Amino acid sequence: MTGMTDGRRADSARRRERVLKALDVLLRSDQDITVSGLARAARVDRTYLYRHRDLLERVHAAAAAPPEEGRIAAVSRASLRADLTNALERNRRLTVRVRQLEKRLSESLGETAWQESGLGASADIDQLQRRITLLEQHLADIKGELDERTEELDAARAANRELTRALNQAR
Repeated sequence: MTGMTDGRRADSARRRERVLKALDVLLRSDQDITVSGLARAARVDRTYLYRHRDLLERVHAAAAAPPEEGRIAAVSRASLRADLTNALERNRRLTVRVRQLEKRLSESLGETAWQESGLGASADIDQLQRRITLLEQHLADIKGELDERTEELDAARAANRELTRALNQAR
């Protein structure tokens, strides 16, 4: 039994040494330091790093450490992609917002011009527009109820299928 235990300890010590050497190489090469990358470089499983907290803490500390004096921080492709994705999404949201504001401005200017022309909207049009708004809201509520009932029906059908299957298997 002690021979097996000694062998495991020796194997763990060799892995630890490979991890420390790989971490040192990654630090000197200015590459991104990640748990997966370090595990790959050291030829160990990622779970090995997670089981040894001291090694995992070194990895996280090295990844978070600022670059040495005179060196520019390495920017990973993943972080650049994330920044690009965020910028594109923000641009999309701003574009939608600009369109909304342009539409509101156009409607406001049209309404002002309509009223200043002396024609103005008749009371019937205002009443009809209020009625349209109420009906649209009612339609949205009914659609929500329909969606809920559809989900309930799907769940009931799934339960029915399982019960039928269980009955057929019991026979």
